[in-house]
Amino acid sequence: MDDPATILRRIPKIDVLLGQIQSAGELAEFPRPLVAEAVRATVTRFRNALVAGAPLGEAEAFFSGRGYLEHVLAALAALLGRRHVPVINATGILLHTGLGRAPLADAAIDAAAAAARYSVLEVDPESGERDQREVRVAELLRDLTGAGAATVVNNNAAAVLLALTALAAGREVLVARGEMVEIGGGFRMPDVMQACGCRLKEVGTTNRTYVQDYARAIGPDTGLILRVHTSNFRLVGFTHAAAGEELAALAGERRLPLMYDLGSGLLRPVDVAPLQDEPAVVDAVRAGYDLVTFSGDKLLCGPQAGLVVGRAEHVNRMRAHPLFRALRPDKLCLAALEATLLAYRRAPEGLPDLPLYQALGRGQDELFAWASRLAAGLSRIAGVAAEAQDTVGFLGSGSAPAREIPGVAVAVRRAGSGPLELAERLRRGTPRVFARVDEDALVLDLRAVFADELEPLFDAVVAALSVKD
Repeated sequence: MDDPATILRRIPKIDVLLGQIQSAGELAEFPRPLVAEAVRATVTRFRNALVAGAPLGEAEAFFSGRGYLEHVLAALAALLGRRHVPVINATGILLHTGLGRAPLADAAIDAAAAAARYSVLEVDPESGERDQREVRVAELLRDLTGAGAATVVNNNAAAVLLALTALAAGREVLVARGEMVEIGGGFRMPDVMQACGCRLKEVGTTNRTYVQDYARAIGPDTGLILRVHTSNFRLVGFTHAAAGEELAALAGERRLPLMYDLGSGLLRPVDVAPLQDEPAVVDAVRAGYDLVTFSGDKLLCGPQAGLVVGRAEHVNRMRAHPLFRALRPDKLCLAALEATLLAYRRAPEGLPDLPLYQALGRGQDELFAWASRLAAGLSRIAGVAAEAQDTVGFLGSGSAPAREIPGVAVAVRRAGSGPLELAERLRRGTPRVFARVDEDALVLDLRAVFADELEPLFDAVVAALSVKD
């Protein structure tokens, strides 16, 4: 067989390949530009596989045989298929950013579906007059947090951007040096400040900042004091941070807005690991923060949104800013968010009935029973070894960093198959399953798997194991 470089040179041109397969009956229903895109995708995949060392044989044989047509049809199916499809999360990361963070409750899913056509959005159904689109969500947030006012934008980064722009553009914003965080995607707090037209002024040291540090830093150009929850990392050891009540007293005395970017968005304290000492929105409001911003799709367990609660004068300034219209959420988000907040209203004490908290509250004995049944079934397949084992997972999405969550997983090994190949087959299968790879095993962590997904998970793994290498 020729070397890969020689094979690459023998790949026919796209127009030639199109001419070869255009007459195929299976392709008659597809427009030519779409078929051409599928052919390019197939050629690209062939090139990449060949460069990676895959034994694909001669180019002429590959591109003239029936197998090539099957690849083109598969590429067409991918081009016409939906990317946003349900998956089973067997990674052990409950708020997996790549998998959409918090799973919505059934009530929130139903509410978004019901709002997908015509729905009450910016109209008062009693009077027929135009109204604010987030009025119901704002009402629920006020009731649940005790804040004077509330509003919603499309994510927490937008909430921070809007707040700083509306309240402190052109002025200094005081931030503790140890809170100069970088969030996902490389967005850094200094860059956010610059985009808002604010001037950052750091106070204190990396590990210890006192209220006196803020007091000394306040000057005639100071426009706002900002507290940032370091939710995606943890500083331990010789540390100190000023208490919220201390900062509130200082801000009130100097007549400055005090803002808390709470990020991960735990609405109220919960007695479940690993969230026992996670700061909560209601506590921040009680401590005297004038504005609190937080995410909707993390610990709140709702859709992606940026929620703002606080004093009415500051929230109203944000709503009056021209940026507000560009950042507001759509009706599907608001409908799902309303249903999520109603779950908190229905459970004034204890955990709300939401998928994340159901998963966190699942005991080790229940998880081990699930894992044992799954492992026993998989072990019946020839050449497959599967066993239940203790494991640890994480919340993810920058929430409770480095806090391990005990769990149970199924470790799967098959003679002659590497775990990476099995993981890829699961990601491509139906349903799609995302799992971990740990050395020589495929690891199915069951903490984030729900009871009605166990049978589909088993079937998906059996299908992946049944593919011959």
